[in-house]
Amino acid sequence: MSPLFISLEGIDGSGKSTQTQRLVEWLQTQGRDPVRTREPGGSAGAEEIRRLLVEGDPDRWSAETEILLFTAARRDHLERTIRPALAAGRDVVTDRFADSTRVYQGATRGDLRGLVDRIHAAAIDVEPDLTLILDMDPELALSRGLARDSGEDRFEDFGLPFQQKLRAGFRELASEAPERCVLVDASTDPDTISGTLSQIVAERLSRR
Repeated sequence: MSPLFISLEGIDGSGKSTQTQRLVEWLQTQGRDPVRTREPGGSAGAEEIRRLLVEGDPDRWSAETEILLFTAARRDHLERTIRPALAAGRDVVTDRFADSTRVYQGATRGDLRGLVDRIHAAAIDVEPDLTLILDMDPELALSRGLARDSGEDRFEDFGLPFQQKLRAGFRELASEAPERCVLVDASTDPDTISGTLSQIVAERLSRR
């Protein structure tokens, strides 16, 4: 079978990292050889840029600067990790991709979606085959995210109104691209969520 490029998206604290790992493990049980990765990050250069983006004061960067930094990290990620894996016939499962930039910078911090799309088209021009959007109550997700105390909580520090805008942005994105994006209820227990995700991916694989 041809490889599948899958992204998991959603607001901070919605369980993307946990479900990315579980999905990778499920794909392995199907005899596949997936690559687990993340954004910002996923390659040596992109991980260096990650620290600039997820640590420090919320007002450290303007939204426009963030778009450029995220795109630079994504380009390195694409060149060093994603394309080589797909070329080798391996599935790629990433915790975030370009949709996060469309929502975080393009829809919640000013009307910058057009700028995001133009830069994406020029520098990346790749979309996942399947995007799983984990949807849940922003207040609960924010409490989870802050409880991690990971030191990478710059976006959580924007507060609840920001997370509410993010949720609305991801929901709108799901309606814009229904063939690629699937909205998944992430308010249930992790086992139920992972079961739902594996069913969605199994159905998508059956089409290939």
